[in-house]
Amino acid sequence: MKVTIDLIMHRGEACYSVVFPYDAALKAIIKEFRFIKYSATHRSFYVFASRWSLTELVESLAAKGITIDYGNVLHAEKLKEASAEISSEKEDHSRVLDDYMSYLLGLRLSESTINTYATFISNFISFLNGSPLESVNNDTVRLFVEDEVKKKQYAISSHRQLISAIKHFATLNLESAIDIDALIRPRKSSYLPTVLSKEEVIDLLRVTKNLKHRTVLALLYSSGLRIGELIDLELRMINIDRRQLFVKNAKGRKDRVVVLAESFIPLFRNYYMTYTPQHFFVENPKGGRYGAGSVRQFLKQSCKAAGITKRVTPHTLRHSYATHMIENGVGLRYVQDLLGHAKPETTMIYTHVAQKDLLQIRSPLDTALTALSKSDKDTLKLPFSDNISG
Repeated sequence: MKVTIDLIMHRGEACYSVVFPYDAALKAIIKEFRFIKYSATHRSFYVFASRWSLTELVESLAAKGITIDYGNVLHAEKLKEASAEISSEKEDHSRVLDDYMSYLLGLRLSESTINTYATFISNFISFLNGSPLESVNNDTVRLFVEDEVKKKQYAISSHRQLISAIKHFATLNLESAIDIDALIRPRKSSYLPTVLSKEEVIDLLRVTKNLKHRTVLALLYSSGLRIGELIDLELRMINIDRRQLFVKNAKGRKDRVVVLAESFIPLFRNYYMTYTPQHFFVENPKGGRYGAGSVRQFLKQSCKAAGITKRVTPHTLRHSYATHMIENGVGLRYVQDLLGHAKPETTMIYTHVAQKDLLQIRSPLDTALTALSKSDKDTLKLPFSDNISG
């Protein structure tokens, strides 16, 4: 197996790209590298161009017996020269970041959270540009946060994660002058989730002609799965006889059991006999996990075919599942368990969009018109008063 490493510019930053002809086994090895990311623009995996990330990448590839070609743009000698120039600075960068990640591992945070926080802190260390930690204070943090949020246009949720990452960094590095209590996260947004009507869900499935795509969308909606849970779902976790689905190690390191819809089972059997997946519920044509990006892509196409103009993502189907369950009279506690929410407050947001109880509420205009006599209604000559029972 062989890969090519080149120097590229991605989103204004120097990166090392890792390019290779498609190979499922090699792809799985590459994805094991802790800082690896994928760029759809460059159609390659990449890491930020720093000595510590490059060294780890090269060593991990070599340990797996993978041959490395430094490409036409950046030859091995030039690569070594570039690494030597930033050696001392990046060694310190690497040490601080490794200590930080070890600290987060000790807190038993999830791999996803650790990688997200580590990316923030890597940027923070680069922003410090070699300044001693003793001189880093809340003004330093403020300037960094303002620069990051403005440059990368973070959403409120990402902004909150950034502050959390810095709080952990300050807790670990007590020699800094950062006052942790003075670091304030922005308040959470209270947007209501986008929800499809039941009719829109049926239209969406009806226009999805591809059997695999239809089965994926049907499971996302009928069991309220997150996209990551669906991608990681193994066939052995599906119990047709008990009409149950076992979701293992989901968000928050929690397992849960969800119900399989009776109407989904014939669709699943048809899909299984047609595509014969080997390990995962849905697999790449060449083997291995299916791509979340592929799901988003065919969902977008199906929404267009169904004439749905709302912004729909795989998570919209989960929102719709929860809302429709509440509208069907399922108790909030059961819905919380089925969704895998840690707090009931998270589930309660769906009560704000469920129409089951809202449709029973009468507007004061309706009650005011009901109280009028027929002659008063005629005198007012209200065009809609005939629809109000007196």
